[in-house]
Amino acid sequence: MTNINFGTDGWRAVVGEDFNKNNTDKVINALSIYMYNQTKFEKKVLIGYDPRNKADEFAFYIAEKLSEYGFYVEISNKIVATPVLAYSALIKNAYAIMLTASHNPPEYLGIKFIPPYGGPADDSIVNEIVKNLNSDFVNKEIKKQYESVSFEEDYLNHIKTIINFDIIKKSGITVNYDGHHGAAGKLFKRILDLNNIKNNSNNLERDINFGGYMPDPKEKYLPELKKICIETGCIGLSNDGDGDRFGVFDEEGVFISANDIIVMLLNHLVKNRKYTGKLAKTVGASSMLNVFAQKLGIEVVETPVGFKWLGEVMRNDDIIIAGEESGGLSIKGHIPEKDGILANLLIIEMMAYYNNKLSLLHKEFLNSLDCNFINDRIDLKLQSKEKQDEIINQYKNLDFIGNYKIIKKVFLDGLKMYLQDGSWILIRKSGTEPLLRIYFESDKEEKLSELKHLIQG
Repeated sequence: MTNINFGTDGWRAVVGEDFNKNNTDKVINALSIYMYNQTKFEKKVLIGYDPRNKADEFAFYIAEKLSEYGFYVEISNKIVATPVLAYSALIKNAYAIMLTASHNPPEYLGIKFIPPYGGPADDSIVNEIVKNLNSDFVNKEIKKQYESVSFEEDYLNHIKTIINFDIIKKSGITVNYDGHHGAAGKLFKRILDLNNIKNNSNNLERDINFGGYMPDPKEKYLPELKKICIETGCIGLSNDGDGDRFGVFDEEGVFISANDIIVMLLNHLVKNRKYTGKLAKTVGASSMLNVFAQKLGIEVVETPVGFKWLGEVMRNDDIIIAGEESGGLSIKGHIPEKDGILANLLIIEMMAYYNNKLSLLHKEFLNSLDCNFINDRIDLKLQSKEKQDEIINQYKNLDFIGNYKIIKKVFLDGLKMYLQDGSWILIRKSGTEPLLRIYFESDKEEKLSELKHLIQG
């Protein structure tokens, strides 16, 4: 049997290789056993798919299979963003299965399981599913007919209750939007148009190769959007392949990090929207979030890397905003799942409240900090997964990295080493590949380069 690995957000593999009907059957049987054991056939199963190669074909194949088993199934009548499907799972008290590989390379596809709380499956659920991978689903009932539906309208109505579109309309903001050929493109354009927000929107049509770029809203994959921002003097927004991550350029074509956006939105939600509660962040996110939250008198909850951990905190605590450095966030009153569509709208709303350019708001924010926070990440490829623990264990016993004294070690997710000068290094294992993900933060580029050199040997 091919090894099926569930990472931090479901199972992903290359279409035509490990992602095939045989392995899909194993995953769907495992999910069926879990769902039946929990609620028999009482809850519906919602199915969605992003624009990837064969995502729609596998979605309808799964819908047919689950219907044959006896589950009530609703499948999206078009490409749908992950946060839209997650919101439907929440309000319908249903399970959901999303065919997506999010920001992974175009040749990948995946299955993401969303429980009825509308967020990523936590470890207890994933462990149950993995136990079932070698089992067949036997508790079958009379075959049902699956229904083709739209999940968008409920989501649109919900977004109206969160975002202050009136103040955005009055501001006269113009937005450049690059749909990146992903699942959020047409919907985001529709939201802008419905609310009379002037926009220049491109790359909205399906392209299984995502225009020749990685479906990840990072600066290096959005050269057209950067150019348009500089030419028009307007902000630029984008999303990843399934719409749960965001990317943003200011009016000068400067890419603003997710770390900065999360803190700026926290400030906006507290000061302008009068939100109360805590900030939730992953251990890989910048210390800047902690520093700024302290200035606001906001408590910080820190989790391992992966939005499933942030989603769990959102479900169990009073969280204003939950965010991760890779471009995912959600807020109080919304789903416990990252939502790039919502993030983009909050950025526009923040600008409208301050009636100011994003570039100026960002500069004001940076000037309010006591020091710089410069981040980077490298992926260290290894020959085997066994080498992951071997390398982490080597660092557990160190007191210095070069001439930098280690003053604190945290084992929340891998090993995070805080250095005496305020810099830190996080070394954590990939859940699906034989590599280490190594995160760095310091106050100077030279220090960051030195630390990277010291770690890479």
